[in-house]
Amino acid sequence: MIRPLFRFSGMIATGLALSLMVAAPADARRGGSFGSRGMRTYSAPRQTSVAPGYVSPVQRSMTAPSAAPSYAPSYGQQPGRSFGSRFGGFGGGLVGGLLAGGLIGAMMGHGIGGGWGGGGGGMLALIQLAILGGIIWFIFGLFRRKPAYRPDSPYDDRAPVQGAWGTTPAGYAPPAAADMRDIPISSEDQNAFERLLIDVQDAFGREDYGRLRERCTPEVMSYLSEELSQNATHGRRNDVSGTRLIDADVSEAWSEGATDYATIAMRYESIDVMRDRVTGAIVEGDGTRPTETVELWTFARTGGGAWKLSAIQES
Repeated sequence: MIRPLFRFSGMIATGLALSLMVAAPADARRGGSFGSRGMRTYSAPRQTSVAPGYVSPVQRSMTAPSAAPSYAPSYGQQPGRSFGSRFGGFGGGLVGGLLAGGLIGAMMGHGIGGGWGGGGGGMLALIQLAILGGIIWFIFGLFRRKPAYRPDSPYDDRAPVQGAWGTTPAGYAPPAAADMRDIPISSEDQNAFERLLIDVQDAFGREDYGRLRERCTPEVMSYLSEELSQNATHGRRNDVSGTRLIDADVSEAWSEGATDYATIAMRYESIDVMRDRVTGAIVEGDGTRPTETVELWTFARTGGGAWKLSAIQES
């Protein structure tokens, strides 16, 4: 009597897994979160109207954690941790193993109980069913979970106010340090950020290492070069064209000694596809329709020089 319930649960879990795979759209654009935001590298950037959700700190950086004190908010991911798969580590292996074992058993007609060893009696079957229910509940929770506002959090986005560039949240207290101070962002700076967005995207799509080197810090250049090299190894080329800035907000702008930083939330569109290097045929993406992207780009300049791309974070 219980085995049909196991099969029904297995069908639900299998359908959920397949729906998640189908729902994930093909995206050719480069991804990841990398670079340096100085002393704020391992802190979450301030929320804005363009990027109102919680954005994790930079994942890949050459900045040593000891050189960049952590200023993470009181919710969400904490700095100093790996921001890889939510199912990573020992716990991930256990959950993944249980789920995989149950799904395989169900699809082979043995039911979830059979997939985990078979037999075992009614009590063991009920325990297994409870575990599967917990796994499904946990997966749904990942997609429904939102960071809750806490009164003691400096990231209070309840009352947006007009900022230097678009709207910015009120009640935000940026990290404080003896050699760190906020700086204004002028219209000339805004124009420079927009040009850098378009130039970097275009140079990346054309695999123009020279232009990228002029517009990016050496660290960001190393990450972009690595991705271009991987594309070439797999016989592909990421073609990016028609980049257009739709909206932008200043998330944070500050100075550390002689270096200025500005983290900008950008919503832009571009035609972003992956092509075969030999034939030029599109193997990923849509070459006729632009896609919209929201990212946080951090720019840096030293001694009042030209701004350069210092970090990119996915929203």
